[in-house]
Amino acid sequence: MKKLEPSEILDLTAYEKIRDRYRAETIEMKRSRRLAVGDRLMFIFENRKTVRFQIQEMIRTERIVLEEAVAAEVAVYNALIPGEGELSATLMIEIPDLSQVRSELDRLVGIDEHVAMVVGGEAVPACFDDKQFEAGRIAAVQYLKFPLGADLALRFRDPSVAVTVEVAHPNLRVVQVIEGALRASLADDLAASG
Repeated sequence: MKKLEPSEILDLTAYEKIRDRYRAETIEMKRSRRLAVGDRLMFIFENRKTVRFQIQEMIRTERIVLEEAVAAEVAVYNALIPGEGELSATLMIEIPDLSQVRSELDRLVGIDEHVAMVVGGEAVPACFDDKQFEAGRIAAVQYLKFPLGADLALRFRDPSVAVTVEVAHPNLRVVQVIEGALRASLADDLAASG
């Protein structure tokens, strides 16, 4: 999937003019790109459109106007755009009881070694962003990729092939099928990237 260029990012004034419509469209699109895995994990699969929205919102929030600062934001967020034969996701560990956040996150230390996408019986371990980890701690938001490669990307696009996300952490074992609108959207991403 092609990375974003700074020239694709609207300046503050231009973005404000379209923000309400653009935001509503993006939020609606992102609904079909969410996958709840158990009662704690929410995967939001990223593509050029979702990443562009995040950049636009960050520039708006931070009031970024300098071209070099915009280019720097684009460079950082481009890491979320999946490459060829790859799917990219933001993983949110959802803990509704704020008093339990630290203890629940501590229970899930090492989750980065226990998440995989399984395509037709073949498991592809998730590649987490190493910059998000401290010794013995994890954050509630993680960025990861599933490097499927050409063959598994093609199999993913075949609706007769079963696809799941599986978590086999000692403190959390869950499996969730990828199907319906999410499967179709991700298959489109893989077709566009390859």
